Amino acid sequence: MSNIVVIGTQWGDEGKGKVVDVLAETARFIVRFQGGNNAGHTMVVDGEPFISHLIPSGILRPNKVCLIGNGVVVDPGVLIEEIRHLRDRGISLDPDNFLISENAHLIMPYHKLIDHGRERLKGDKKIGTTGRGIGPCYEDKVTRRGIRFCDLINPEIFQQKLSSILGEKNLYLKDFLKSETVDKAAILEEYLPYANALRPHVANVSVLISQAVKAGDHVLFEGAQGTHLDIDHGTYPYVTSSNTVAGNACCGAGIGPTQIHGVIGMVKAYTTRVGRGPLPTELHDEIGDRIQQKGAEFGATTGRRRRCGWLDMVVVRNSARINSLTGLAITKLDVLSGIENLMICTAYRYKQDRLTEFPSALGVLEECEPIYEELPGWSEDITAIQDVDDLPENARTYVKRIEELVETPVQIISVGPGRNQTIVLQNPFGSI
Repeated sequence: MSNIVVIGTQWGDEGKGKVVDVLAETARFIVRFQGGNNAGHTMVVDGEPFISHLIPSGILRPNKVCLIGNGVVVDPGVLIEEIRHLRDRGISLDPDNFLISENAHLIMPYHKLIDHGRERLKGDKKIGTTGRGIGPCYEDKVTRRGIRFCDLINPEIFQQKLSSILGEKNLYLKDFLKSETVDKAAILEEYLPYANALRPHVANVSVLISQAVKAGDHVLFEGAQGTHLDIDHGTYPYVTSSNTVAGNACCGAGIGPTQIHGVIGMVKAYTTRVGRGPLPTELHDEIGDRIQQKGAEFGATTGRRRRCGWLDMVVVRNSARINSLTGLAITKLDVLSGIENLMICTAYRYKQDRLTEFPSALGVLEECEPIYEELPGWSEDITAIQDVDDLPENARTYVKRIEELVETPVQIISVGPGRNQTIVLQNPFGSI
């Protein structure tokens, strides 16, 4: 029995969806434990891309059970559309293989209006949210005013909770945000059919996971975004609204910490970030443009162009400590092919000081200059390589240097978007 958490070590978009899809071959249960439809995970199977925003990436594998944990905030309309889209492409989704925690909170129409209204008022100082209502939904959860799936499937309770909060939300929308307001009847007309459609999928996910662990099944926990978007440990305030770190797999799924046996940290072979916030190694030259274009660095959820930079090991080492990483999965190594010299940031220079630990203060981070170590690149196309020993020597050196700097073994290397473009050095669940 092994239960593994997969998290991002950077600012998200590290390729978690692909690696979860690969590891799901060995796992029996795949659990999403935080975030909402502000995340997008891309999987490519037989040349066909699949993008999921809420449903765990393991859904593409037969005979798996995919669970949405209590730590996820769910837009039911988006979820139903995602179910419909996957079914249209031949993917089975029924109560036998897809369930939602009864404790997961609902994103409501007023959450999205508040999200957009706040960003509009901030102007040039906006955070750069996706506008999906994620943050406002988590706010209501924390202030004990949220509406959960167990409320949605009970029409009487749902109407009571909706009535108790709409006056306040409409006052805020109208008088402060100068935005349109919401109508109770319209919400009921939209959401009660959601309740009927999703009721068969609502369950006590915590109990199901406990039963799976007792039965000796492998459980794979799928995180969204990345460590440096964590509400506590990220580049605050340019962060997401949930805890993206491995420790939240327990809170967001309803299991105890002794049930986690390994944490895989996703490391893109370079660094990217969507939206605003500091990115110390960002490239504003033709190499940055080349990486962006070759890596197809556009957000799976928003379509926004990702900012690109050299690999930042201060960032990755920070993640290794916070998440207690037991292994690394390096992705998009193939994108670096053809670059003559590669840079790895090993520390920062802040005024007269050399920093080896990631600073919390945004003002300090914005003034940090990366200190680089130069490694030779490689020119070979590596997208068809299946064995690590067949990688060019300089590519192996690059991977080895990452391993040394993080003091964590590399277990998986991705050399392309396809499921079969994956080199597994060591499967966290054991032999494939």
